[in-house]
Amino acid sequence: MTGLGWQGFAKLVFAQGDALRDGKAERATKPLIIQAQAPLKVQRSFYPEGPEVCHTTILHTAGGMVGGDRLSIDIQAQANTKVLLTTAAASKIYGSYGQSQVYPQGQLAQQQIQIKLEAGAYLEWLPQEMIVFDGAIYRQDLRVDLAPTACWLGWEITRFGRTARGERFLSGEWRSQTEVWQQGHPVWIDRQSLNGGTAMLDSPHGLAGQPVVASLIWLGQAVDQAQIDQARQLWLASSPQGEAGVTELELGLLCRYRGPSSQEAQQWFVQVWRILRQVYWQRSVVLPRVWPL
Repeated sequence: MTGLGWQGFAKLVFAQGDALRDGKAERATKPLIIQAQAPLKVQRSFYPEGPEVCHTTILHTAGGMVGGDRLSIDIQAQANTKVLLTTAAASKIYGSYGQSQVYPQGQLAQQQIQIKLEAGAYLEWLPQEMIVFDGAIYRQDLRVDLAPTACWLGWEITRFGRTARGERFLSGEWRSQTEVWQQGHPVWIDRQSLNGGTAMLDSPHGLAGQPVVASLIWLGQAVDQAQIDQARQLWLASSPQGEAGVTELELGLLCRYRGPSSQEAQQWFVQVWRILRQVYWQRSVVLPRVWPL
C-alpha cells in the first residue's frame, strides 16, 4: 500500500479446453491466466453447471475502498467460452480523506473494469451490491468490447448510505460510466452521477427519496417483445415496494430499479436473468455459491 492508497489489479483470461466427464472428453471453459495484486484476489473457479461454464469470484481482501485507492480489473473471454463472474461480498466505498486540488473534500477512489469478449463468448458480470458511504468520492469506468456473436449480461446495484443506521448520502460524489462497443461502434453508453446532499436525493428525476438504484443490461442479441413483457410481468407480480422499468435496446434489453431494497432489485434481476438464459442459451440459472440468497 502506497501513500496514495491501494493500487490493486486483477487480470483474468478464459479459454476453451478439454475436460473429462464420465469418461468422455467435453469442451470446457478454463482460466488461462489469473493474476492479482492486493487488495484484489481471485478465488478458485467452480463448475456447478458442468465444465462448459466457469464460475469465478473476485475478492477484495481490504474490505472496502477509501480515497486514493485505484483498482483495475481486466477480463478477457476467448472464443466460445462461457463465464460467470461475481464478487465475494458487498463492495463498500468508505468516506474519503486527504484533500486534493480536484477534490477539495477528499481524494477519489476509482475502479476501472475492462472486458473483452471474442466471437461466441458469453460472460455474466454479476457483482453483489455496492454500498456508498456518506462522504465517499468514487468513480467507476466499465468498458465492454463485444465481438460479433458475443453476448454480455451485467448488473450494478448501488445503495447510497448505510440506511440500516439511518445514514444518507449527504456529502461526497458518485460517478458510474458504462460503455459497450462492437467493432469500433458504440452499442450502449450510460453515464450516471450523484452529488451527496443535493436536491437529486429527493427529486423525482433523481432518487426520489430512495436509497437504492440498479441497472441490468443484456447485450449481443435482439430480444423479442415476449421477453420484454415477461420481465415487466415478473416485476408487477412481486408486490414491489420500489419502481422499475424495462426497455428494449437495438441489441438487447435494459432493466432499471429505484427503491428501498437491494435485495428486491437483485431478486427481480435474477428472474429476468432466468428468462434470458433459458430463451437464448437453453440453460437454467445456477446461483453462485457465495451469494447470501
